[in-house]
Order: sequence, then structure tokens, then C-alpha cells
Amino acid sequence: MMHIPIKSFQHLGVPVTDIKVSELFYESLGFKNVMATTFQLNGGTGYVAMMQRDTMVIEIYQLPEPELAEIRTRGNGHMDHMAFDVDDVDTLFHQMKEAGFNVVEPAPVFLSFWQHGCKFFNITGPDGERLEFNEIVKG
Repeated sequence: MMHIPIKSFQHLGVPVTDIKVSELFYESLGFKNVMATTFQLNGGTGYVAMMQRDTMVIEIYQLPEPELAEIRTRGNGHMDHMAFDVDDVDTLFHQMKEAGFNVVEPAPVFLSFWQHGCKFFNITGPDGERLEFNEIVKG
């Protein structure tokens, strides 16, 4: 069995239909917006906010149209992924690929989230669940 150096649970990703409404909802539960930004997807702009309470973090994100239309038709809540904090996403990516895990991305992805960015990749589990391995870049 491969040893995977997970430091901690990092966040739970939740797609939402209205980021402002969801931000207010999570604030009413005692969460605080600790990071907000935009991202580009298929020529449209999406929005993301990291809502934190103590050590719990929920990533809420609003996809651009037409991807957003799919979320509106689900009718109930949907968790998209769970993320784990790791120190060296590049090394872990290659180790997991070599070990035969179903790695989704062709290489770790960089996003300009947080102060210096983050790098991540996903694998899928036996029932299609997505597990994200994420390194917050430290300057």
C-alpha cells in the first residue's frame, strides 16, 4: 500500500447558483470569507470564496453560464470534491500516477488563489467521487 502524505483535510468544494446569497448563508452559520477571487472557464467568468470557521473551510464557487445552468437543474445540494492539504503536489502527482490511481488532470494545475497561488490535481474514487490534493504555495 502506498503512503500518501496528507497533512490534513483542507476544504469541501460546493458549487452554488448565487455566490452572494451563499456567502451570506455561510456567514449566518459563523463562517467568514477569507479569500475571494474570479476564475475563467470556457470563456466565462466564475466566482469563488473560501468560507472559514475555525479549522473548517468550505469552498463555494459559482460557475459561469452555461455550466451554471446544469447546477440549477439538480434540485438539491451537491458536493463537488473534498480536498486534502499536501506539501509537495508535484511529487505526489507523479507517485499516484505511477501507482495506478485514476488521475484526472494531465499535470498539476496552478490557480492564483491565496497570496502566492495553489497547485492541485484530482483523482476519482471507485464511485466517481473526486478527491483533490492541494498545495498552497508558500512564497
